[in-house]
Amino acid sequence: MLAVLLMLPAAACQRAPEPLLLEGSTMGTRYHITLPGMGEVDRDNLQPEVEEILEVVNAGMSTWREDSEINRVNRAAVGEWLGLSSDFVTVLEAAIDVGGRSRGAYDVTVAPLVNLWGFGPERGDSVPEPAAIAEQKAQIGIAALELDTASARLRKQAPRQLDFSSLAKGYAVDRVAQWLESAGVSDYLVEIGGEIRTAGNSPRGSPWKLAVERPQLVVGEPVATLSLARGAVATSGDYRNFFEAGGVRYSHLIDPRSGYPVPQSLASVTVVADSALYADAWATALTVLGLEQALEVAGKEDLAAFLVSRGGEQFTVHKTSAIEAYIQ
Repeated sequence: MLAVLLMLPAAACQRAPEPLLLEGSTMGTRYHITLPGMGEVDRDNLQPEVEEILEVVNAGMSTWREDSEINRVNRAAVGEWLGLSSDFVTVLEAAIDVGGRSRGAYDVTVAPLVNLWGFGPERGDSVPEPAAIAEQKAQIGIAALELDTASARLRKQAPRQLDFSSLAKGYAVDRVAQWLESAGVSDYLVEIGGEIRTAGNSPRGSPWKLAVERPQLVVGEPVATLSLARGAVATSGDYRNFFEAGGVRYSHLIDPRSGYPVPQSLASVTVVADSALYADAWATALTVLGLEQALEVAGKEDLAAFLVSRGGEQFTVHKTSAIEAYIQ
C-alpha cells in the first residue's frame, strides 16, 4: 500500500532554529522524521534507536525476508500452536478487529491472492485464470486463525498465509512515535512511506499541515489540506502500484471477497485516527469496500475519512463529518 500524503512547506514569520531531520531506508521505502527544537547534537542518540525499532518491525512483518516472524507463521502447520512476539500480537489483533468491522473487506490472510496477482515478493504482470483465482480464494479467511492473546500464541485451523503490508508501516510509525515520547520528545512528525503520525507543533510553532495529494501519477495541486496537532494519517490509493493488461489497469489492492483487484472507481482514501496502525488498516479497508459501502461503514464507525472517487478524468471529493475538524 502507498500512502499519498505530503507535508507542506512551513514558512515561519521569523527565523527559528532548523529542526533535526532524520531519514533512511526501511520496509522497501523511506522514512522521514522531523523534530523541531532538536539539534544535530541529538542525532547520534536518536537515529540508532529509531533504526533499531524499524529493524525489529521489519524483521517480524516482512514477507520479503525468509527468516521473518510472519513467514515462520505462514510456514506453520495447521493445528500447531506458535508463540508470537508482542508486536505481532498487536498488529494481528488490529487486523482482526478491522476485518470484522469492515464486513470482511479487510483480511490479512489475503496473501495467496496477492502473490497470485503478482504483487507479492515475486512480481507479475498478467491476469490469472479464473480457476486459479477460485483455488486461492478458498485459502482466504481470517476466521481460521485462533489467536490466544493472553499467551501470545496463534493456531491455524486451516491453511492460511498472512500479509501485513497494509498495516506494518503504520505500526512502525506508531512504535517510533511511542519511543520518541518515552524519550521526552513532545514535538515530532514521523513518516514511513506516506503513513504519518504527529504530536505537538511543527517548526513554525503551530499544528502540522499535511496536504492530501491528488490521486494521479504526476504530482499536482493537493485536493485538501489537513491540520493535525496530534494523531495519525494514512492514505490508500490505486494509482501507483498496478499493472496493465489488455487495456485494463489492475491495482495491487485485492478484494478478498471476490479474489480480484478492486474496481477503479475509488481512487484514494485518507483516514485520520489516533494510531497509524488503525489509520493504515482502515484506509485499505474503505478502499476495498468501494465508495457507497465505504461511506456507510465510515459513518457507522465514526471514522475521519476523506475519499476521492474517479469518473473518467474527473475526481470527486467525499468526506465524513468526523474529518471536517481536520480540514483547513
